[in-house]
Amino acid sequence: MLKIKRETYKQIISSAREALPNEACGYLAGTSDTITHCFPMTNTDASPEHYSFDPGEQFEVLRKTRDLGLEIIANFHSHPQTPSRPSEEDIRLAYDPNIAYGIISLVSEDEHFNLFRIKDNKVFPEGYYII
Repeated sequence: MLKIKRETYKQIISSAREALPNEACGYLAGTSDTITHCFPMTNTDASPEHYSFDPGEQFEVLRKTRDLGLEIIANFHSHPQTPSRPSEEDIRLAYDPNIAYGIISLVSEDEHFNLFRIKDNKVFPEGYYII
């Protein structure tokens, strides 16, 4: 079970709303099982249906997390018009079974955020709570 700092959770949701109508994306970092930092990145696809990280921003975030003594615990993206569960594309593109995949759905006024582990094209819910 992962923990997410309340302020970090708010940043995840805020970045998803700011990216509308497109998908938001980024990395979530921290130590051990606690997510303490949100690093939103530019969705270079500028699409409401898929995303790609900006390679320059991705490199900078990886450098920054290393400098801060953090590790990438998850990546995240939003689903502006679909539920908070991995799409077929999300599952196909999940390349790292060691991190969690966060998805924020903005279908309703109350956002929904879920975390998943994806390994060998199988999806496993990852529990979390806000601290």
